[in-house]
Amino acid sequence: MTTTSIKQRLQAAENWILANPNPPESRPWTWLYRVGRVTYALVRDLLSGNLALHAMSLVYTTLLSIVPLLALSFSVLKAMGVHEKLEPLLFQFFEPMGVQGVELGERILGFVDNMKVGVLGSVGLALLVYTVISLVQKIERSFNVIWRVPQMRSMAQRFSNYLSVIMVGPLLMAAAIGLTATILSSSFVVKLMEIEPFGSAIVTVSRLMPFFLVVGAFTFVYIFMPNTRVKLHYALIGGLIAGITWQAAGFLFASFVAGSAQYAAIYSSFAIGIILLIWVYVNWMILLLGASITYYLQNPGAISKHAKVQVSPELQEHVSLVLMWLVAKPFSKGQPAPQQEALEAQLRIPAEITRAASDKLIKAGLLILAGERGDLLVPGRSLDTITIQDILQTSRRDDERIVTRLPRVLPDFVVERPVPHGELTLAQVLENGEEAVVD
Repeated sequence: MTTTSIKQRLQAAENWILANPNPPESRPWTWLYRVGRVTYALVRDLLSGNLALHAMSLVYTTLLSIVPLLALSFSVLKAMGVHEKLEPLLFQFFEPMGVQGVELGERILGFVDNMKVGVLGSVGLALLVYTVISLVQKIERSFNVIWRVPQMRSMAQRFSNYLSVIMVGPLLMAAAIGLTATILSSSFVVKLMEIEPFGSAIVTVSRLMPFFLVVGAFTFVYIFMPNTRVKLHYALIGGLIAGITWQAAGFLFASFVAGSAQYAAIYSSFAIGIILLIWVYVNWMILLLGASITYYLQNPGAISKHAKVQVSPELQEHVSLVLMWLVAKPFSKGQPAPQQEALEAQLRIPAEITRAASDKLIKAGLLILAGERGDLLVPGRSLDTITIQDILQTSRRDDERIVTRLPRVLPDFVVERPVPHGELTLAQVLENGEEAVVD
């Protein structure tokens, strides 16, 4: 097979994944199609290097914040006498690093025990809280980049949400572990374990409980961290895939550590630090990849050849026209107004493009947000007064006013050329039927 034919087949496969006008509609082909698209997007993101940059940044912040974070979380657990329940989870994290990982976990717990939150003073406590908040803030920023969210939480939301999770989250995990242990040690379960196959099933579930806790933690992070609404079932899928990947990575990393005697010979006492950096980096990459999977499952229209799509004037105009059409048509028939998020999913293009077009139309008064939650789109004024030219000019408008910096060398008839059929109103277009839509 020649190189040219291989490139042609790869190009055909890429076109089938990205620009398929008739995607499969029957199972299992629909699932395979979605898996192929998500896999394509993940490989694209990995090759671009953006996820790696965020993971490396989080590794640095983690090394600075891990002791203050554990000290703040364990202080609440110590006050309630349940901090021992989470210590196995900490050692489970360092377990792939072998004997040195166990030693490192004991040292970190020693640092946490020596750090007395109550005697730090106001300035010390403020610095401790700031260090922890900065870690969670950087995590949120990385997740917002993955989810294409332009704004972070406000300062008040950061302190309230972050601290509540840092304080209450470990307590809930300790409660889950304690409740599980109580159920498994109850007389009813003990008697039930004597009966097969219930006994084997209960033993299997108890052995898988740490894995379920990891999946639950991943799922919670995928729902909570992005400053947007994440659906539970997509977060659960992402958490399950990330949990399985984490378990497999732990097994492979343990094998790597077991055969890395040469690293100890080269780096001497620094070997444990190098191995820790690699392991923390692998964990952050897994977490960010799971977040990407969750995002692409919930927003399939965001999958494109490039992570950041270059918006052309043609695309801007067509998106604005289609949006106004999909809003005006049900409005003219007295039907319920469409939801903005549902329209974005219906268009099957990156959500940031649709949101940018709708924001322009809303700013120009051609659309307004309605409904109890403010997520429904309706025309901003009568359809008899909205022309095609209004829509196209709004999509073409330079909100940053950069055009005004250009030298005035063009004749007026070139710059202010009329829009074809721009004098038609939306009401007239709707009267002529769907065939009158400008393609």
